[in-house]
Amino acid sequence: MNVTPDLLTFHDGSAVDTASWPRRRKELADTIIDHQFGGMPPEPDSIDIIQRASSSVRHWPGVQYNTYEIHMRFSNAGELSLTLTLSLWIPPGDGPFPVLLDGDGCWRYFNDDVISKILARGNIAASVDRTEAAADNKDEYRNTGLYRLFPDAKFGVCSAWAWAIHRCIDALTTFPNVKTDAVAITGHSRGGKTILLAGATDERIAITNPNNSGIGGAGLHHLKMEGSEVVNSFFGSGNIFWFGEAFAAHRHRDAELPYDNHFLHALVAPRGLLLTEAYEDHSANPAGTYAAARSAQKVYDLLDNKDAIGWAYRESGHAHMPEDYTALLDFMDRHLHNRHLKRDFQRNLYPDLGKCLQSVATE
Repeated sequence: MNVTPDLLTFHDGSAVDTASWPRRRKELADTIIDHQFGGMPPEPDSIDIIQRASSSVRHWPGVQYNTYEIHMRFSNAGELSLTLTLSLWIPPGDGPFPVLLDGDGCWRYFNDDVISKILARGNIAASVDRTEAAADNKDEYRNTGLYRLFPDAKFGVCSAWAWAIHRCIDALTTFPNVKTDAVAITGHSRGGKTILLAGATDERIAITNPNNSGIGGAGLHHLKMEGSEVVNSFFGSGNIFWFGEAFAAHRHRDAELPYDNHFLHALVAPRGLLLTEAYEDHSANPAGTYAAARSAQKVYDLLDNKDAIGWAYRESGHAHMPEDYTALLDFMDRHLHNRHLKRDFQRNLYPDLGKCLQSVATE
């Protein structure tokens, strides 16, 4: 299926090759990040990382549970500052260990059952509540997190949440028991949009795993399944504040967006990208995510890392299920632990893909 704009053609119509890919990558980023998300918040001028507590976990022999304060200041914010809390569960042994960071600490999908499976594979489990950077509340978000420091900011809340993931990477790279080139990140739904944006804008992240991330995430804007969300859907739900003003201005004009979200897939390349989706989650456009991933494969091929992009689809609907985490752990086994497994992360799906997806018309 032809997904446009073409990832390996510059805006001026010239072809992209390996040598020119960094220039094309910047062109893709400049096109989508500001328009869809309102840009990214600035990096802090100073960061202090303080261990708040450390304790053993009684029902997991040898496991250590640590909590850290990530305290950030900005020179133009006066006395105001921002703090994130990062929690780590560290397996027995000397390390360093790969890390699986979940950004949805505001929810409870990342529970003891999931954490125990992460630890059993020889990984550190990490969690942060992204809403410390900006509330997930359309009426109050401007009074919280980064917006207290930057009251006139144009960036949407997804950008603030992705920024929080980046600050966790800042912290993780200072810990001696962390394998700093082996950090995977995951999140669900709005958290999945956040994770894909974070992975697209931070090349320190080894594996990016948006789960059921939908429109504004891994799903396409221009080609949709019946029942998929559109820009107008976020006005109906009250969640348009997740995005930038230019994106919101395309209400009823999805077909006129000058990009599609296979751009975000390509921005992760050649690093690991695993799309976890549910067949029945039509609002998230899982067939559109598959088409986007297939389109991005040619970028991974160009950069000689064709196995680094994959997908895992399950039955059922919109949730972060144990099998989604299992798929990610299998992907980490292959790419971060160099373990052999027979699982196919590039299975052919949707034999009638052209019938599943329809071009979006301007209303």
